[in-house]
Amino acid sequence: MFRNQYDTDVTTWSPAGRLFQVEYAMEAVKQGSAAIGLRSKTHVVLASVNKANSELSSHQKKIFKVDDHIGVAIAGLTADGRVLSRYLRSECINYSFTYESPLPVGRLVVQLADKAQVCTQRSWKRPYGVGLLVAGLDESGAHLYYNCPSGNYFEYQAFAIGSRSQAAKTYLERKFKTFMSSSREDLIKDALFAIKETLQGEKLTSSICTIAVLGVGEPFHIMDQKSIQELIESSEVKEDEPVADQGTAMQEDQSPEAAPMDI
Repeated sequence: MFRNQYDTDVTTWSPAGRLFQVEYAMEAVKQGSAAIGLRSKTHVVLASVNKANSELSSHQKKIFKVDDHIGVAIAGLTADGRVLSRYLRSECINYSFTYESPLPVGRLVVQLADKAQVCTQRSWKRPYGVGLLVAGLDESGAHLYYNCPSGNYFEYQAFAIGSRSQAAKTYLERKFKTFMSSSREDLIKDALFAIKETLQGEKLTSSICTIAVLGVGEPFHIMDQKSIQELIESSEVKEDEPVADQGTAMQEDQSPEAAPMDI
């Protein structure tokens, strides 16, 4: 029934120094729909896969607006992500009311990490089974953070979480050096390419992905499906052009070693 005798409680350490319940929560993030974030000097783009469970149902929302200068994308247990996004929204409102200025992104991320950490140290609580990519813009520029169920947080240039995210990470690792100088449109196209890597050959359409953009002079907002579809079509045209010239290089990029999948 259990993996071992040390995973029945979140506060029980194993002899190897591990908290298995926390690791199970991190595994829930890996099983969720893929979410991707990348940033330049002036913009941050979030993207997510939002497939419906059946043709008769709608998809679960994976990207949430927190404030005009902050938004999040989630992977894992959507209900937990919805609760945490509401918490973030509340913190932004309280800070704005008290200090009449936007809440710095780094401070909000620390508060979120502290909230997640408490759930790893109380026997009557369970860790949040969701990972969050937090996109923000403040006086120090554009930021992208990843908050883990363990209470850890990291700042990234680009990152991917969720199911089959390793393929997207491989693509981002090849391209990340160009992101800081990229334009808004190029960032969005790179996000679409990264999302496409997680689909394992399935055709990318605007109906199965969501894109959100935040930038200087541009409040956080989710793009409409028509705009996303136009970008997908224009990207596909440009992608098809160099295929004949690059032949061997394309085959190498598509090898299992270049883009491993983890389900």
